[in-house]
Amino acid sequence: MSAPVRRSFGYSLRRGLADLRMAAENLRAQAVRTLLTALGIVFGVGSVIGMLAIGAGAREESLRFIEELGVRNVLVESRPAASREELQQRRKTSPGLTERDVRILEANIADLETLSPRRTLHPSRLLPKPSKETPEMYGVRSSYAVIHSLRAGEGTFFNDDHDASSASVCVLGEAAKINLLGYGSALGKHIKVNDTWLEVIGVLGERSRAGDRSLGGQLEDLNNRIYIPFNTFQYRFWDQSSFMKDELDGIDLRLTPEADSIATAKVVTAVLSSTHKGVEDFSVTIPAALLAQQQRTQTIFTYVMVAISAISLLVGGIGIMNIVLATVLERTREIGVRRATGARRVDIVRQFLAEATLISIGGGLLGIGFGFFLSWLIANVAQWKTIVTPVSVGVAFGVSVAIGVLFGLYPAVKAAQIDPIEALRYE
Repeated sequence: MSAPVRRSFGYSLRRGLADLRMAAENLRAQAVRTLLTALGIVFGVGSVIGMLAIGAGAREESLRFIEELGVRNVLVESRPAASREELQQRRKTSPGLTERDVRILEANIADLETLSPRRTLHPSRLLPKPSKETPEMYGVRSSYAVIHSLRAGEGTFFNDDHDASSASVCVLGEAAKINLLGYGSALGKHIKVNDTWLEVIGVLGERSRAGDRSLGGQLEDLNNRIYIPFNTFQYRFWDQSSFMKDELDGIDLRLTPEADSIATAKVVTAVLSSTHKGVEDFSVTIPAALLAQQQRTQTIFTYVMVAISAISLLVGGIGIMNIVLATVLERTREIGVRRATGARRVDIVRQFLAEATLISIGGGLLGIGFGFFLSWLIANVAQWKTIVTPVSVGVAFGVSVAIGVLFGLYPAVKAAQIDPIEALRYE
């Protein structure tokens, strides 16, 4: 760097620091007004950070739930009949969801990795007696653990041998274990479901509450479940409400990594429609499609919330412009003196622009603190997960500074255009 360039850079730096120092002194002289002016920026930045934190938290919880369903999975659900008459009408054409459908899908889905039929039962009697809500019981194959990425916190999930022998074993969800057996180790203990004793051979790790499903108008806790081998369910339990239900409550399929889940779901739908003679007594869910839809919805939701929050920043910018304009009128004589002693118009612009920028920077920094507090408050009071990301902080602060510069530019230019002779006459 040449000497003239270094001197020019050093002079510009000193002049900029002098402008900031003068701006800080002027703002300090009107501390209360400065603070009130910055409040719009404070609330705006805090609101943007808070809304983005809510959006990020909701997105993470939703994605975790969909990942638990499995992006490579296709889920077939039975649609129970609303009345006996509807069921009788269906049975004239369709047998409902049955084990025959399982065999047909295994034979006809080329990209199938594994699958599991599923039956559910709400126990009428349980020993030990549940301390809270009665767990739901699921009869599934051992492959169900692979399909839904179930991991045992204690013991292990049952295997194919347990299923083949209709073994009286079970695996408990974390909440079901605490609900029935307390906080100690559950391995080797027994529970009685209706009239059958089951040995606990495993306890699953805790799963996300975001995945709680609606069951009969109520939320079913994914952790409050009892899993038993499918054949154990078939041969040792009888569901009193089974006459109103299909043979199976669902079939869960896991596809190979290279499979197109949407295209495969269409094949599954076509196969089942053929075996059910066109009766729409089942539904097919594709978590991968849910994931894409959730991402689109979440993006729109976040944009809307940020746009609403940004109104506070806009109001804050208007407040800065109004106050700086008022300051220009109050200091008209000062501007005239500075112009008369050699200050250029650009010097006047820098002076007032520096004040507007300092207000927005100070408001932005306070707003970041307010945003963290707002996110913490929402998480603890509303029980919503919030995540404050560096990007949200950077965006909110950057926009606040940009608004300060933008809305401070007009009053600064207005001040620079004041005629120095008229300014000196101003009282």
